[in-house]
Amino acid sequence: MKKSKSPYFFIAPAVALLLVFSIIPIFIAVTISFTDMSLAGLADFSRINFVGLENYLNIFNDKVFGQAMFNTAYYVIIGVPLVILSSLALAIMINFGENKFFSFMRLVFYSPSITNTVAVSVVWMYLYNPTIGLLNHLLSYLNIGPIMWLTDPSTSKLSLIIIAVWKAIGLNMLIFLAAIQGIPKEYYEAAEMDGANKWQQILKITIPLLKFSIFFVTVTTLIGWFQFFDEPFVMTKGGPLDSTLSVALFIYQRGFQYNKFGYAAAGSVILFIAIIIVTSIQMKIQTKQKENEG
Repeated sequence: MKKSKSPYFFIAPAVALLLVFSIIPIFIAVTISFTDMSLAGLADFSRINFVGLENYLNIFNDKVFGQAMFNTAYYVIIGVPLVILSSLALAIMINFGENKFFSFMRLVFYSPSITNTVAVSVVWMYLYNPTIGLLNHLLSYLNIGPIMWLTDPSTSKLSLIIIAVWKAIGLNMLIFLAAIQGIPKEYYEAAEMDGANKWQQILKITIPLLKFSIFFVTVTTLIGWFQFFDEPFVMTKGGPLDSTLSVALFIYQRGFQYNKFGYAAAGSVILFIAIIIVTSIQMKIQTKQKENEG
């Protein structure tokens, strides 16, 4: 039986986009990471020199990169669980809410995720202002502060995490909400007939049936936080004292501010490998859980 070629025509545009904007740039970045490429090299390729592993050796001995790695790990460890738990809790609350207020809250919590990051950051910079900011003004009634939200290394990372979590929960909330609404109502009706209250239904029915959605949200959220860039770039430029510098911002600064494209490419390759490793670990854990359930 002759195989049809039609499916290949349907997937061809997606494969072409994947090659042009993902796979080929990855190979280009890996190649550049073994050179001393700069703006001069872009103008004249003969000025690009092969340096082998020099960029990687230098970047692992770079204290600033080490600080960026620590900051990124901090963002991931604190930010990812907050986003997942907050969005899941909101989705459950909105789904089981019995009046129009909860439907309105769906719009309220989703709005930040479709708002421009720069605009959001500017507003939050005013809220965080140590002298005229609303947050310090409210805290003054409790005799607390003023807190240097963005200029104190001890609070700057948490300040950015608050903004990023507030902005990220909306989209994940909708993903969880769609998954919850896909659970057959018969399960809840049967549980209710057996005397289970709402809390027991959530623990015994809703959350167990959201395993795949939780896995999907965890993977996408982890990747997003590993690439944490917008908030530190707009609000702190990585300061104070590199306390908010993420690996993504480090790569940008070294490449486009310090004109070290080879060095920046080495950083991007390291970040890419870290994301692949973490994602692979999650995939293996998910596979083992499926095997145990089977």
